[in-house]
Amino acid sequence: MRRRNQDAVLQTLKVESKSELLAFLLEQKVRKSRNAVKSLLANKVVRVNEKAVTQFNEELKAGDIVTIHKLSANSNANKLKGLTILYEDPDLIVVDKEAKLLSISTDTEKRQTAYSILSEYLKSHDRNARVFVLHRLDRDTSGLMVFAKDQEVQERMQKFWDYTIRKRSYIAIIEGNLEPADGTITSWLWEDKNFVMHSSPVDNGGQKAVTHYKTIKANEWLSMLQLDLETGRKNQIRVQMQQIGHPIVGDKKYGSEINPIKRMALHANELVFIHPGTKERMEFKSPIPKKMQELMK
Repeated sequence: MRRRNQDAVLQTLKVESKSELLAFLLEQKVRKSRNAVKSLLANKVVRVNEKAVTQFNEELKAGDIVTIHKLSANSNANKLKGLTILYEDPDLIVVDKEAKLLSISTDTEKRQTAYSILSEYLKSHDRNARVFVLHRLDRDTSGLMVFAKDQEVQERMQKFWDYTIRKRSYIAIIEGNLEPADGTITSWLWEDKNFVMHSSPVDNGGQKAVTHYKTIKANEWLSMLQLDLETGRKNQIRVQMQQIGHPIVGDKKYGSEINPIKRMALHANELVFIHPGTKERMEFKSPIPKKMQELMK
């Protein structure tokens, strides 16, 4: 169970007329964006008459007192083993996953996965709660993931994935330098019987994969890239980097022969999507891990 310290009151607001909680908080401009206000509710730092409230549509009446409390900086309120919760509402939960943690279970690892950790976390608050996978990150890839908390939400998002997901960006450190420094890689991917992906620069009947890249910084041996996915194929970035002769640092499976930071240098740093319920544009960013930054010093 996560511990929270909410004793410090940041704001005290008096309700003058009947309203719903979310509308009231937006009207009072307690935060700059709708998403930020929702995060306050998700983190249980909003109280109505001294009672913590998370429901957006909580009915307020004239005379109610709404207080906004502060989370202790060292409370690790959103920290779970291997991941950090960035956002949560009744439909979705967005997390920042650490490297070395599987997204979902495999034949050899059943328990310690992002899925199982989130499932345990949700059940600690509601034994009937469930979590549903929307997409995956490789074990050695860190960064942003979104899960559904309802099967209908999962099905809706997956059915309209190309519309729902507006941006998926990664940071990678690759071996060598790209020429040109910025550009687009288009290839066709297929998987062999050993579950290894292959990439062809010409259409061979495989799945078309498109990745836009931009060099952020480079030295004599390595380059840091921002990669924006136009398509989301299995191991897309990894196999395309191998194909063009610049594998991702630490990616032994796809051609790298060096591993100075004991992990693959790939991080999902930006995720933008349309909320399936509210239709709002949701934007999340995750900082580049220190070990990856230190590689480029």
